[in-house]
Amino acid sequence: MPKKAKELTVLAVSKLRAEGRHAVGGVDGLHLRIVGGSRAWVLRVVVGGSSSASLSPRRVDVGLGGYPDVSLAEAREKARDHRRRAKEGIDPVRERKAHRAQQRQQAEQTHTFHECSEAYLAAHSAGWKNPKHRQQWASTLATYAAPVIGKRPIAEVDTAAVLAVLERIWLTKTETASRVRGRIESILDWATVRGYRQGENPARWKGHLDKLLPARSKVQKVEHHPALPYSDVATFMADLASRESVAARALQFSILTAARSGEARGATWDEFDFEARTWTVPAERMKMGKEHRIPLSSGAIAVLRAMPRIAGSRYVFTAPRGGMLSDMALTAVLRRMGRGDITQHGFRSTFRDWAGETTAFPREVIEHALAHRLRDKAEAAYQRGDLLRKRAELMEAWSKHCEL
Repeated sequence: MPKKAKELTVLAVSKLRAEGRHAVGGVDGLHLRIVGGSRAWVLRVVVGGSSSASLSPRRVDVGLGGYPDVSLAEAREKARDHRRRAKEGIDPVRERKAHRAQQRQQAEQTHTFHECSEAYLAAHSAGWKNPKHRQQWASTLATYAAPVIGKRPIAEVDTAAVLAVLERIWLTKTETASRVRGRIESILDWATVRGYRQGENPARWKGHLDKLLPARSKVQKVEHHPALPYSDVATFMADLASRESVAARALQFSILTAARSGEARGATWDEFDFEARTWTVPAERMKMGKEHRIPLSSGAIAVLRAMPRIAGSRYVFTAPRGGMLSDMALTAVLRRMGRGDITQHGFRSTFRDWAGETTAFPREVIEHALAHRLRDKAEAAYQRGDLLRKRAELMEAWSKHCEL
């Protein structure tokens, strides 16, 4: 061997040993790589060249497994096979990556709708306003979607599958069916972004399911919350004021502020500014997810002043066993009063009817008092303030109307 060639060979061997590689013979390029206590077979081979017009020559390292799990004889056999394939222009590293990618894709395609539902809930429920919202999602999906498509691979959920879920309940439970559709749509969108499925979302409404199912407005019977006529409010409030319970005070306060049940029951002392006569409900406790300032009338202030501050509780209306009143507490008060025919939420309708029919306050002031989103987008864009001063006048008038 020429001197220069020998020098190059010595340099190559030295470099391999510096990398922890030790030639074992039997197959050109086969080495045992030793790093710390790890030992693995590695084949260094040139891919492409004269026999492959599509690949320019390049050197790659191919892992053949660890020692002693893979014996020397097995390593040599694998090395010979890879060298033969390399001469044919097949890159073993790229081939292995492509195979692994195919395996991942096949594994992803086996994700079921139920598995994706669980993953979606785990990823998003932390951002929802309360645990009840997650429970509602899980309950409706388990009741209506899971029996039909729960075990189906997410990639195979198509329009027919979505319709199989919805058609059974669309005419009889339209509101629930509409929510289930929206939840299925969200889960399928999530799965698409995760790479578990491709194509259009078969649960979308506009331009798709609206062509196959009747609109909610055509089949859904509108059910209003039973409400008390505003002419009877003062008599009712006098009876309510005579009831000695925290839940009765919470109901009284919710009526005077036209608040939703959960907003009143969840009220904490730090939300009130008695000097400014305002109650600021944080965004996470509002239906629209937006902070809401409520002006406090004289009647509402009087209810708050009469409430004792319970040690260890931040709530204004603390349940007998501590914590917040349950969502049935106010309903129970109405039933004890013999008024099971009306609901707490119905008093918001009572307030709306009274304000619209007997006062001259503008509609937007009344809607703001109810924390409603203005339907007219142009009107909402221009109405950037919260009309607090005018709403204070409105709520004071309502408080007076609630007195005998």
